[in-house]
Amino acid sequence: MRTVNLWKWSTFLLLAVCVGAGAAGIEQPIALRTAQGAVAGTLSLPKAAGPVPVALIIAGSGPTDRDGNGPGLKNDSLRLLAQGLADAGVASVRFDKRGIAASAAAGPREADLRFETYIDDATAWQAMLRADKRFSSVSVIGYSEGSLIGMLAAKAGNARAYVSIGGLGRGASAVLREQLAPVLPPPLARESERILTALEDGREAGNVPIELAALYRASVQPYLISWFKYVPATVIKDLRMPVLLVQGSTDLQVPLSEAELLHRALPGAHLVVVPGMNHVLKEAPLDKEGQTRTYTDPAFPLAPTLVPTIAAFLRKASKD
Repeated sequence: MRTVNLWKWSTFLLLAVCVGAGAAGIEQPIALRTAQGAVAGTLSLPKAAGPVPVALIIAGSGPTDRDGNGPGLKNDSLRLLAQGLADAGVASVRFDKRGIAASAAAGPREADLRFETYIDDATAWQAMLRADKRFSSVSVIGYSEGSLIGMLAAKAGNARAYVSIGGLGRGASAVLREQLAPVLPPPLARESERILTALEDGREAGNVPIELAALYRASVQPYLISWFKYVPATVIKDLRMPVLLVQGSTDLQVPLSEAELLHRALPGAHLVVVPGMNHVLKEAPLDKEGQTRTYTDPAFPLAPTLVPTIAAFLRKASKD
């Protein structure tokens, strides 16, 4: 397993902070045009002369928008990340996935959605950015579920570098199985296992108990089949670009063991554990009350070493 050279990393961090000092970035709308409609995003640009590196930021699961917010959640984690990167000299694009927020019109019917839809969009974004002369290189940042999408898109789009933040190492079905085991009564647990096994085998599962319909309804099963076939710890082995794995030490949703699994699969990657950072990239204690506040209040700043770490990595990768 590769050990990060702390002296080199401290040098990169210092450079990132110095470059970004006082360099307020600007934001403007940007869109990916597709046959089904526009996928809407925000371009964050540093105030810097000449071409700059740009990163595509891919949000997490469910109805999470480009800023990292969703129903009942407002933390602005990805907006703050993008703005911090701009201040450190790195441009970025973050976007609403199909069917979400300003990209709602581009969303297919639930039964027609596939995991590959998100991969294809992220790959198309990279091609669009690569053709833009304002950018010296194009990298990918995948957050949470976006980590797996980002891995696959980084390979397909030949990204200069790839960053995973709070990403899983195990497949989604394995994680779901583990989460459901302690909460389902035995009859429903058996049904859940039957359904999961079918979906993992690439088969639709037929009748679903009403108690499990929110998870396994017929219209979502094709998407789950397309998602379950990818295991991040296997996918990451195919990456040939520089890779940074970022994990918060107080992340209650994705434990450090997931990042370590990814690191074992790709020992050449850099693994950085951000002290005190939770899943929404904020400094937070391990207690539930302290965590909850950071999920719903954007006034909480990002963990202080997060942006310098990522910016330094991307700036170095853009020059290698």
